[in-house]
Amino acid sequence: MKYKIRQKVFSFADNFIIKDESDRPWFVVKGKFFSIGDKLAIEDLDGNQLFYIEQNLFKLLPEYHIFQSNIQVAKVKKELTFFKPKFSIESKFGEYEVNGDIFSYSFQVIKNKRIVATVNKKWFTFADTYGVNIIDEENHPFLLTLVIVIDQVVHDKSNSNNSN
Repeated sequence: MKYKIRQKVFSFADNFIIKDESDRPWFVVKGKFFSIGDKLAIEDLDGNQLFYIEQNLFKLLPEYHIFQSNIQVAKVKKELTFFKPKFSIESKFGEYEVNGDIFSYSFQVIKNKRIVATVNKKWFTFADTYGVNIIDEENHPFLLTLVIVIDQVVHDKSNSNNSN
């Protein structure tokens, strides 16, 4: 299934809806106003929190923790590289890696050596929207949460001094 996500999703109290390619809403993303560091909740349409993202501050390189039911289920850290972003992803849902041109929103999320999601800005004509195509049998809310974290790490201006 293909989803649409706004580019640059994080901002103060940023709230938006993740829709499918037919504009049907699926998930709500709610930012925390006046928080120190990035904090977002991913909810279903009934308001049930599915995942919660929290930036771990005071790190040399960006690091985010993903929680489900107040239990940490993943940690995403940007690794020190010189040419293209690389991530260390620890998850209770499997072994994940990211390959492709992350800066241009053209990359794949690989789980246990199998592509489970592709991200591509070219699917949609809107300048501030990119698409995420997730295979059916995967955990869609978790993979969308993971893509949102990667977007934040790579495209956030406050992390630009940590790009290497």
